[in-house]
Amino acid sequence: MPTFSTLKAPAAGTAITRKEGRLIVPDDPIIPFIEGDGTGPDIWRASVRIFDAAVRKAFDDKKRIEWFEVPAGEKAKDQFGEWLPNDTLEAVRTYKVAIKGPLTTPVGGGIRSLNVTLRQVLDLYACVRPVRYFTGTPAPVTHPELMNVVIFRENTEDVYAGIEWARGTPQAEKIIAFLEREMGKRIRPDSGIGIKPISETGTKRLVRMAIQYAIDNKRKTVTLVHKGNIMKFTEGAFRDWGYEVAKAEFRDQIVTEDEVTAGASRDGKVLVNDRIADSVFQQVLTRTADYDVFATPNLNGDYLSDACAAQVGGLGMAPGANIGDDIGFFEATHGTAPKYAGKDVINPSSVVLSGVMMFRFLGWTKAAELIESALEKTIGQKKVTYDLARQMAGATELKTSAFADAIIANL
Repeated sequence: MPTFSTLKAPAAGTAITRKEGRLIVPDDPIIPFIEGDGTGPDIWRASVRIFDAAVRKAFDDKKRIEWFEVPAGEKAKDQFGEWLPNDTLEAVRTYKVAIKGPLTTPVGGGIRSLNVTLRQVLDLYACVRPVRYFTGTPAPVTHPELMNVVIFRENTEDVYAGIEWARGTPQAEKIIAFLEREMGKRIRPDSGIGIKPISETGTKRLVRMAIQYAIDNKRKTVTLVHKGNIMKFTEGAFRDWGYEVAKAEFRDQIVTEDEVTAGASRDGKVLVNDRIADSVFQQVLTRTADYDVFATPNLNGDYLSDACAAQVGGLGMAPGANIGDDIGFFEATHGTAPKYAGKDVINPSSVVLSGVMMFRFLGWTKAAELIESALEKTIGQKKVTYDLARQMAGATELKTSAFADAIIANL
């Protein structure tokens, strides 16, 4: 059992473990959760009732989750004087799988981003974002049903590494002087400076996960997204390293687009291709059905996942996960919306669908399928929260808690 400074481990439940790289999931796993800031508590209360009801129905009360609340964000700051207590990190490391609501980003010092910090400290190097359409959801495009992609976004490098200095600081001035003196590169002296690292290690492990996912889930294509025509030694290298790992480790299971053009047969193999980032933003609109699995550097993936989500109802319908070699951390993809906090009106579907991802990660597929079908049925009945109701003729607008009730009734 872990040793915590302030938290107390649950008396019931069993820890998830790993053996030879595979999760060993008991029938009563302990799963840490962070309810989140702002609207997080409203969303979590609704979501956890759906999770528990789905598990009971799927497994006839033979399985259950022992939920373990761990603090982060404003609640942690109020209770413990820090935004992200070490006990929270230790709990996630110990129990391997966790889920959270939206967290605020502190203003004026402290941790720059709790979400980024969690990803970097726990080495959750892949942000995984499935984006698909649920029938009946209001959408701004003519054929939202064509959108069905999974985005693997590198989570620890690129401009999100946090290596930057403000204009006029000694550090920025030192970097500017060094670049001019040693590299012959002149930068305006009133510039802020940021560094964009993209490594072979970080790229290959991300692309490896994306290709393995495509193989395991019978997906047809993995597309490497980059701006390598301009940033040749960072994003261009991401492209090159992506092809390298594809050919070196999956040679019998993949074929590249160049090879197909030269006459090679796909023959049921995963097609690996690449696209320039700005071109992809057009093509997910104009050629939506051509795309399947994306592997992207950090910034490209951030933009692309939100752009895809917009086509199928927005971030309120978009789940996410941050996954490393040891830990899976599932999360809402939207913000905290503090002006709606405590009003019981927010759509909980992002956390609900993140729970679906979590259940699949655990191997509890039946519970995942029950929730997905119940959510789609509820939307089809036009029983929805205000964000969807205002776009649907004849909809019944429900509170967050009542929306959860409707989903549970449809399980």
